[in-house]
Amino acid sequence: MPPRLTRRATLALGGAAALARPALAQDASRVLRFVPHANLTTLDPLWSSALVSYCAASMIFDRLYGLDDALVPQPQMVRGHELSDDGLQWRFTLREGLLWHDGTPVLAKDCVASIDRWAQRDGFGLRLKAQMQEMRALDDRRFEIRLARPFPQMLFGLGATACFMMPERTAATPASASITDYTGSGPFVFREDEWVAGARALFERNPRYVSRPEPPQFWAGGRPVNFDRVEWHIMPDPATAASALQTGEVDWVERPLADLLPVLRRQRSLKVEVLDPLGSWAEIRFNTAVPPFNNPKVGRALLPVVKQADFLQAFLGDQPEMMDTAAGIFLPGTPLANKAGMDILTGPRDLELARHLLRESGYAGEPVVMLEATDLSNSAAFSPVARQLFEQVGLKVDYQSMDWGTLVSRAQSAQGNWSCYPIAWAGLWITNPAMHAHLYGTAPNPRMTALRDAWFDAPDLPAQRAVAEKIQLQAFEEPPLLPLGRYFNAQAYSTRLSGFVKAPTATFWNLRKA
Repeated sequence: MPPRLTRRATLALGGAAALARPALAQDASRVLRFVPHANLTTLDPLWSSALVSYCAASMIFDRLYGLDDALVPQPQMVRGHELSDDGLQWRFTLREGLLWHDGTPVLAKDCVASIDRWAQRDGFGLRLKAQMQEMRALDDRRFEIRLARPFPQMLFGLGATACFMMPERTAATPASASITDYTGSGPFVFREDEWVAGARALFERNPRYVSRPEPPQFWAGGRPVNFDRVEWHIMPDPATAASALQTGEVDWVERPLADLLPVLRRQRSLKVEVLDPLGSWAEIRFNTAVPPFNNPKVGRALLPVVKQADFLQAFLGDQPEMMDTAAGIFLPGTPLANKAGMDILTGPRDLELARHLLRESGYAGEPVVMLEATDLSNSAAFSPVARQLFEQVGLKVDYQSMDWGTLVSRAQSAQGNWSCYPIAWAGLWITNPAMHAHLYGTAPNPRMTALRDAWFDAPDLPAQRAVAEKIQLQAFEEPPLLPLGRYFNAQAYSTRLSGFVKAPTATFWNLRKA
């Protein structure tokens, strides 16, 4: 087994940097201090795929539908919808009392504009737009979507993605640019005047928000807010964040370093718990547009030797309860997860077979430019394991370390100087072919695209599962990536907090502080 990469940090009581305090004294039980896992650079999740942006957007904006614990979309901003018998006409009605943060009413035309912007970029939205004949507001509270062909995934697309509703003026921003107006209708108001990128972000309770009556569940149901103010404190150093939690300077640390969890668990005033029920799915993403991974035989040669446990243990250490080492193309435990072709990942590992397949592939010794994001703990743990594995099989590795922002910039060009990089995604995005962004490679893959289209057209879950099996087999035949397993992120918080709603992103409604 490859040696474990350890990232040690020591906890020094009182070592946390002083936190910014509000100018006016406030009841401490009405203020929540939170340390997110990354810096917040934009609140537009359609423009950025960063999970931290998605989390912030969920506080200030709202969706028409929201997923429940079973990943079934439930009405959120809408009272309901009507669907014609032929599946071609959808009519939505907004619930009463919805207001933007500036006090103006949420109108159907705002929703039309918001869906139109979303459809410029999102996988579900692009498909909807391709099948749409017309979308229009019928009056202030009703709008209609007419289709050329049925779109069975309509509600899931509206409830599971970055389809957040914005005022018409904001939604007029092209999807290629980030919004600059953060007026939403959600349970919190963003205090842009107090935003210091790299240091803090502040949110205040929206007094105009009308919560749904149902109990909160995942991203569905009511969103009662019990805090006047939620403060995000950006702390890149994990020891600083953990010390601030121990001394009570912050209430909640979203992703404490795995090596620090035993120390935090021993603190009677703290609790360590998994709050994301889906976890994260890890991968090595290939650049299939350039050598050597433009040759699918090279990627395929690695499948018999990948051992998911080695990668996850490098990140988490000896915590088997936090890992799933038999993860395929879709997230384990979700409707589309299947066993098609899984023997190639779960059978006995065979280094000699991998070397033989690589020799037969025609690999000519081209360098594999492997990128490591040093400021992401998962990438920093996975990358050395990947490097060792690739070199054992016979690949020539050019290993390059950089920060995550530089890596993303490099990876945006398929023709750029990169071959692969290890990374992890929030599990929800690995539950279906539309959100699974890396499934299609960096070069056009008409076979995989045709299967995605077949999934969109599948009328029910059994038909969708049948397509998902074909997608998994195709992904093993022409690998755009290597699955590295599923793992869970523990979060740490003060025992004074209660009422957490478990979801893929941190949720700040229903929470209380004693």
